[in-house]
Amino acid sequence: MRTDDIDLRHHGDAEVGSGLVDFAVNVRPGTPPEWLAERLRASIADLAAYPDPRPARRAVARRHGRAVDEVLLTSGAAEAFVLLARVLRPRRAVVVHPQFTEPEAALRAAGHPVDRVVLEKDFALDPAAVPRDADLVVVGNPTNPTSVLHPAEALAALARPGRTVVVDEAFMDCVPGEPESLAGTLPPGVVVIRSLTKTWGLAGLRAGYVLAEPALVERLAEAQPLWAVSTPALVAMEACCEPSALAEAERWAASMAAERDRLAGELNARGLYVVPGARASFLCVNVPDALEIRARLRERGYAVRRGDTFPGLGPDWLRIAVRDRATNDALLEVLGDLGV
Repeated sequence: MRTDDIDLRHHGDAEVGSGLVDFAVNVRPGTPPEWLAERLRASIADLAAYPDPRPARRAVARRHGRAVDEVLLTSGAAEAFVLLARVLRPRRAVVVHPQFTEPEAALRAAGHPVDRVVLEKDFALDPAAVPRDADLVVVGNPTNPTSVLHPAEALAALARPGRTVVVDEAFMDCVPGEPESLAGTLPPGVVVIRSLTKTWGLAGLRAGYVLAEPALVERLAEAQPLWAVSTPALVAMEACCEPSALAEAERWAASMAAERDRLAGELNARGLYVVPGARASFLCVNVPDALEIRARLRERGYAVRRGDTFPGLGPDWLRIAVRDRATNDALLEVLGDLGV
């Protein structure tokens, strides 16, 4: 889907290819871990039966301190955006950019006009920038591709009677302690969308969920196909909500954050502008002639995410995933060879 010459359906997976070191897709390396892979393999024995979402739904509810009727399990976060677009009837939908483009694409595909609020400078959220008459607002936190973490108070300030605020928290488990998450408080009118893709390496399994008021969850469930979430995905959701899994995710988030900050420092030292305060598993970097650098990196065996398909960015931006220190250093060396 193209609007304003921007391909809203271009995603990081289109950047990768055989023989390329992947800095384009924001999935934790080395996942899924073996303990989770073993649970998934064991779930195949139950494929003859229809999926039973109840144990996973209870597990997600416990994980966030929510009631079960505030949880809807989905086939990845992408299905959640499509369901919301089909069920809601906004008079004025606003998407806060730069951010993941699939919510806008889903809204437009469902026939809803979409207005954009484009953040500038350091891409910090100003609630006053959102039109008062917007009755649907979509925002990411931390935001893809900027890696900016908005304060919970700023997001909660968007909520008001008659307005639905959708917060995409697909990368929130990259933030140790998740201090700015709204999943635990869930103010009236706020919808939180989460995904297991990034931390657990489950992009091919499609595992996500919605947290919302029970009445909206019921409406979304009515629009959802029967048995929309597979048995292996349900097993993964339940397993990843266990205390040991949450502790593992927390340890990874802390170690990733340290390496992310080091990588940002190295890029800054080269005179590049890295969006400050990055809190997710990637960096948003302003690179002169970024599309040419991206092409030359591909020739050297490295894939990075172009930024010009995100409204509010442009041809001088790249998104770079955070990998382990050795892999990051190898990328830095190649960038140096290219004069960056």
